[in-house]
Amino acid sequence: MENHHKRKRDEAPASPTASVEAANGGGEIDLSLLEAVEKSQNGGVEVLDLRALKKLVLSFERRLRDNLEARMKYPDQPEKFADTEIELHEEIERLKILAGGPELYPDLVALNTVPSIVGLLGHDNTDIAVDLVGLLMDLTDEDVLEDNDEPARVLVDALVENNALELLVQNLGRLSEADPDEAAAIYSTLATIENMIEVKPTVAELVCERTKLLRWLLGRVKVREFDANKQYASEILAILLQNSTANQKRLGQMNGVDAMLQAVAMYKSKDPKSTDEEEMLGNLFDCLCCLLMQMENKERFLKSEGVELMIIIMKQKKSAYGSAIRVLDFAMTKYPPACERFVDVLGLKTAFAAFMGKIPVGRKNNKESYQEELEERLISLIASLFGGIVRGSRRDRLLSKFVENECEKIDRLMELYMRYSDRVKAESERLSGLELDDWEMDEEERYNRKLEAGLFTLQLIAVILGHLWCSEHPRMRARIELLLRQQRLTKKDVKDILQEYHDNIGDMDGPEEKERAQAKIQKFIAAL
Repeated sequence: MENHHKRKRDEAPASPTASVEAANGGGEIDLSLLEAVEKSQNGGVEVLDLRALKKLVLSFERRLRDNLEARMKYPDQPEKFADTEIELHEEIERLKILAGGPELYPDLVALNTVPSIVGLLGHDNTDIAVDLVGLLMDLTDEDVLEDNDEPARVLVDALVENNALELLVQNLGRLSEADPDEAAAIYSTLATIENMIEVKPTVAELVCERTKLLRWLLGRVKVREFDANKQYASEILAILLQNSTANQKRLGQMNGVDAMLQAVAMYKSKDPKSTDEEEMLGNLFDCLCCLLMQMENKERFLKSEGVELMIIIMKQKKSAYGSAIRVLDFAMTKYPPACERFVDVLGLKTAFAAFMGKIPVGRKNNKESYQEELEERLISLIASLFGGIVRGSRRDRLLSKFVENECEKIDRLMELYMRYSDRVKAESERLSGLELDDWEMDEEERYNRKLEAGLFTLQLIAVILGHLWCSEHPRMRARIELLLRQQRLTKKDVKDILQEYHDNIGDMDGPEEKERAQAKIQKFIAAL
């Protein structure tokens, strides 16, 4: 997922010293003149050091106190505290200078200023809260925090401790997108949360645990009209779901699967109008794939007719075509009910047309890598179908696909087998060459490198061949043997790939599942 383009901070104002030097023709500086300039610049901070930080903080705290006192004294007379509000606004703007010295963040935290800063997110005047969001976005900007890991962590920890996440999300609820400044503050709020996650990944789960952010984001992506905030909301959702089982489950319980399906359904027969809208659609499909990593969400997907929607999207051949295949692959992996539904709603015809290479090619997706990713997804999807549909008329319909049109699907399967086999062979030789150059590599790393080069897809093709062979269909067996002979290969070559797959099956799903999976592969090896 590409990073969005964050708004850059405004350039810092020119230093007063420079203007005084210019006034003196570059000669010696008149200190009294410098003091006068500093005063005229509202005590402008020239060198950002601890002393300057304390000066800034003191000035800010003073203005904050004046404003709070005036508001308490004249609660119903805004004109009496309006000036203090303008001064407070100016002080918040001046604090943005701190983004130029992230190494001072630990001192900022030590001065106990963070509670005062964060507290302003709940200020009665929305404009002040908007200022504050802008300040937090600047202070946490990834460009500012680069190479300042420790100070960044100190600041983010302090923000979290002082309930910044809760207050940021509460503040979202009172911002109106009809007002351009408030719409920009919504964007800045999301940017701040993303920046905090960047520094401290656990914030991704914390913010969903402690606030209603997930619900807000879900509501935002359901809005029909496209704009920058909808795009950003989709991106933050994808970030929150990426590596978090807890968030995947949480969003599922909020009817998130159905909401995501509704959001992508808008594009079943039309293409996004811009690259930004295209990126948002990609984010929504990423969210769906993340949600489908949880079994209970696969059930919700089935109930909400997700399988049917993805097949419709494929049939329409618009830009979401490839994403629909990816979602189906996630939905059907280790989930037989989705495989059965897929066959029942006539998905085989659509999937096998794609498998045979009839992939719609647009301006954007004619790249080889796009075609290849879809091939790999389709192989995985067909392997899932064979794993999920073990008997009955559905199984017969699946097998018959490989007999029709002179066994063309087996020809295609063997063509892919050869391509991936050559790739894996080339990678094995490359790795052997590296080992000769005294580069130590353990077996696990070697295996992982081969997986990256295409071994996993090759293994799935071998598994599909195993299923076809075990069907004991004479025409299929004859075709497989003929094609192997033509490539000067034997069934032993396929057995070797299956054996390596068998030996490396992990026990992520528990020891019983591992045993079952290994027994199935063993059956193929014996049959071959």
